[in-house]
Amino acid sequence: MNIILLGPPGAGKGTQAQRLVERFGMKQLSTGDMLRAAVKAGTPVGLKAKAVMDAGELVSDEIVSALIGDELDAMPEGQGAIFDGYPRTAAQAASLDEILASRGKALDHVIELDVDEDALVERITGRFTCASCGKGYHDKFERPSVEGTCDKCGGHEFKRRPDDNEETVRTRMAEYRAKTAPILPIYEARGIVARVDGMADMDAVTASIEKVLQG
Repeated sequence: MNIILLGPPGAGKGTQAQRLVERFGMKQLSTGDMLRAAVKAGTPVGLKAKAVMDAGELVSDEIVSALIGDELDAMPEGQGAIFDGYPRTAAQAASLDEILASRGKALDHVIELDVDEDALVERITGRFTCASCGKGYHDKFERPSVEGTCDKCGGHEFKRRPDDNEETVRTRMAEYRAKTAPILPIYEARGIVARVDGMADMDAVTASIEKVLQG
């Protein structure tokens, strides 16, 4: 089974993709991770991508398509893929169709995690972690039991990601909407789009996704 997981930054795509990997043995194909791995491994596509990035340019659709093709070819027969962060444009959607068709595969589902922008801003801007062990907390939803002390390791230093601020979050949301708006109608016309409440409890989101996959 091959699916696309859509949702703005902070919607929980990474968490849900990881759960699908564990539950169904699927492989998460994140373009960013694949690029870094290919560059590190020095594959032909990786070397081409490195040259482009070193020149300060954006990696072309052609290179990304080649990366995805390589990943699909390396996967065991019958293993499903979760496309994360790709496709972002109508051209990439057409390219993905070709990549899959040439390997006798097809897209089964496009699942969008539906979120409320204001609630997502609150969710993201309130995040902070223990600087020592990395345990995650939230200003409103999960504070340390003892103020200023990490529940897990007893550390007293906490940190926040510099881009977890309202302006950045809203910009990323707007970017997401602008980029995904053109590709959703393509898949809606095929009747393979399902929307899941991304603001629900994490386990409830997982259950909703599994329901879609098991049809």
